Amino acid sequence: MPDNKRSQNITQGAKRAPNRAMLRAVGFGDGDFDKPIVGVANGYSTITPCNMGLNDLSRSAEQALKKAGAMPQMFGTITVSDGISMGTEGMKYSLVSREVIADSIETAVQAESMDGVIAIGGCDKNMPGALIALARMNIPAIFVYGGTIKPGHYKSQDLTIVSAFEAVGQFTAHKIDAKELLEVERHACPGAGSCGGMFTANTMSSAIEAMGMSLPYSSTMAAEDEEKKVSAAQSAEVLVQAIKKGICPRDLITRKSLENAISVVMAVGGSTNAVLHLLAIAHAAEVELNIDDFEVIRARVPVICDLKPSGQYVTADLHKAGGIPQVMKMLLSNGLLHGDCLTISGETIEQVLRNVTNQPLQNQKIIRQWGDPLYEQGHLAILKGNLSPEGAVAKISGVKNPKITGPARVFNSEESCMSAILAREIHAGDVVVIRYEGPKGGPGMREMLSPTSALIGEGLGDSVGLITDGRFSGGTYGMVVGHVSPEAFVGGVIALVKEGDSITIDAVQRLLQLNITEDELERRRATWQPPKPRYHRGVLAKYAKLVSTASRGAITD
Repeated sequence: MPDNKRSQNITQGAKRAPNRAMLRAVGFGDGDFDKPIVGVANGYSTITPCNMGLNDLSRSAEQALKKAGAMPQMFGTITVSDGISMGTEGMKYSLVSREVIADSIETAVQAESMDGVIAIGGCDKNMPGALIALARMNIPAIFVYGGTIKPGHYKSQDLTIVSAFEAVGQFTAHKIDAKELLEVERHACPGAGSCGGMFTANTMSSAIEAMGMSLPYSSTMAAEDEEKKVSAAQSAEVLVQAIKKGICPRDLITRKSLENAISVVMAVGGSTNAVLHLLAIAHAAEVELNIDDFEVIRARVPVICDLKPSGQYVTADLHKAGGIPQVMKMLLSNGLLHGDCLTISGETIEQVLRNVTNQPLQNQKIIRQWGDPLYEQGHLAILKGNLSPEGAVAKISGVKNPKITGPARVFNSEESCMSAILAREIHAGDVVVIRYEGPKGGPGMREMLSPTSALIGEGLGDSVGLITDGRFSGGTYGMVVGHVSPEAFVGGVIALVKEGDSITIDAVQRLLQLNITEDELERRRATWQPPKPRYHRGVLAKYAKLVSTASRGAITD
């Protein structure tokens, strides 16, 4: 080696001495500095059952990384329990937490110049938050889902957290007594894991597996089963190989893979939140995707899984029936999946699914035979009209009456609406309007699980419509329309609705219409005044200033 080159190497080595000194303090030895440094983004907390098992998975991944020749650096990130904060002021922080999670992972990984990252999360926003960060950074990465909760049991019925919310409405309608309500509460959530139906967490874990960013079968495993720890270790091993091969998130998160994810979400009957989150992930990966693309895919993909909230079974049942690989193989066999998409293992989707059968098992009812779908078309419809020119999202699975025209019952907050429902002031044929709950107006776009579940519990789920510029829980079903855009806070037409106005929700025509004349609409628009912001300092104030419309994914950058 020439003297000048040797001198440069010595100089560079000298400059790195302080960095190495710090790393030695956390366990690096002389032979470790040439190994890839891999972040373990650990979403562990005891705030929610969704995340209480993540520390064990993180330790399993950490050990596997060391055995595979990498040097892990573990760090924490936050979570918010939607189920605990639902119906309270605290729920305004839920969607905000997606951005905090993304920013925290990006900050830690980029600040420490890590070579790869394994993100481990459980609750609803852990998954899109992590994927947004991984897409932004575009270094080798994999996601590990904490796993679904096992169903609770009471009176020979499988229970989920939504059972408890619906029981409140049943109690209010005098269909059950206080003792029965308490028993449902006691049995709904038996242990660790994310909410057990095809709600938002399980929907997003399924979408991530479909995109190739997590291992096959990992998205439907139960949190408390040993295979979840094994999968976490295998994920770490695959990540080390991905680092060697140079496989990065933007190699996997492409237009085609996002279409695959949307197709899987439709096939399993997933959450409305998938629209919001997949748009945000696409934005982070700089992939062109818009809200109308969901409608195009909905029209060609049937719902083939009979899963809660509108169906009968839970995600643990789906896992036993073959999981997401079985669903994907059926879509692939029928020309509804891009088989050439790359996965984190370096194999294509088609290669990953090569040993999966084209038809589901005969002795189960969770995954329907292809010729006998639950619904001929997807369940997440994009509705437009003068109430939602940018689009709104309706979950139309399980809806007996796909069209309703009725008088508006207008509420400027979730709390005022909930009070009216519990006071039995909402009646069959009404169209409930909950506004100023959007991304900016809430701020934070709260989920309306409490009002929708109370309506279902009272027996009004098929006869009352509900629209909002807020969101819905993955556990919501019925004639409900969310993400109405533009939102009320920025002067969207939903802000101009008056009590008693006629509103039409038509899932067949994909229409959301306020039935007044254009002249009357303009008169109301001319007199409307924007409300004052609800928050002036702190994270909610910052979020309200940055966040986009829901039709773009409520992104902040």
